[in-house]
Amino acid sequence: MSSAVSAESLMSGLMEHALSAACAASVRAAVTLGLPEALGDEAATSDELASAVGVHPAALRRLLRSLTSYGVFTETPAGSFAHTDKSRVLREDSPNSVKYLVLWCTEPWLWSLWGDLDEAVRTGGEVFSRAHGRKFYEQLHIEWPESARTFERAMTQQTRVSALAIADMLPLSGAGTIADVGGGQGLVLGTLLERHPEARGFLLDLPDVVANADPRLHPGGELADRVRLVPGDCLREISAEADVYLFKNILGADDDASVRILRNAVRAAPPGARMVIVENFVDDGPGQRLASALDLRMLLVIGGQKHTRAGLLGIAERAGLTVRNVRPVDSSLHMIEATAPV
Repeated sequence: MSSAVSAESLMSGLMEHALSAACAASVRAAVTLGLPEALGDEAATSDELASAVGVHPAALRRLLRSLTSYGVFTETPAGSFAHTDKSRVLREDSPNSVKYLVLWCTEPWLWSLWGDLDEAVRTGGEVFSRAHGRKFYEQLHIEWPESARTFERAMTQQTRVSALAIADMLPLSGAGTIADVGGGQGLVLGTLLERHPEARGFLLDLPDVVANADPRLHPGGELADRVRLVPGDCLREISAEADVYLFKNILGADDDASVRILRNAVRAAPPGARMVIVENFVDDGPGQRLASALDLRMLLVIGGQKHTRAGLLGIAERAGLTVRNVRPVDSSLHMIEATAPV
């Protein structure tokens, strides 16, 4: 009997894994239909929600049944539906909204690529360009402008959530200048400068990214007189001399490219400058499952990767850095604190 139960349990568990696309599709459907915004502070029936968002009532009831099984919304004893912590952060007006992150993780063009994961594993490279005839970022900006906007909003949401955690744990006493390398819109840099009014900063990223930086950093913004916007490619050169260099989620290419970015910083840095790397580890911490999924997505789309703890420490050492400390930032990120050669 126990073996039969065990076999049934194994079968059910593996079928759930194999059908896990239903979870992703359910969450995406909830966002695209506007269910998180349609449901207010009071519970509502599925019929009321169907009327609010203009969908088929019976089909919506089936979608809600799926969502509640994952903790996205909850069903009351009276048969109505109410928010949970998960469903609330799907609202666009939530201060910790992940709406666009969810959309970015479930964009329609991604679904077919997952079916080619075996090919990516065989070759060790991306499969996106074979499917679409262009490299990912070129295709994104030429053919899918709406998806590109979703990407930008998603990265802003992701950074907003982590910026405060990074600022809380990154000591900057004695640091006069901070260079945020590949810093996107500069949300982390802006948060650090607000916390440390004596510090100045450099925001380094590609020209079109820097052009759309946080308004606080542009001329006329409240931090503009303390920031220099530096357009460029960190794979080619890092042209800022600073006391602290921050690298958040930009070491996702191959190992050699990651080493090159860090060495470019070492060339620009004064002796002993602090180098702070914030990344996901695929083999350490409670965020391991998320990091592993992001790692496989990067393999499919750009041929990139998330790193193991040992792998990223090895990259830092190859670049000539001396690692001083490694600690978690939150449930999915770790911070490596290192110094440039003296």
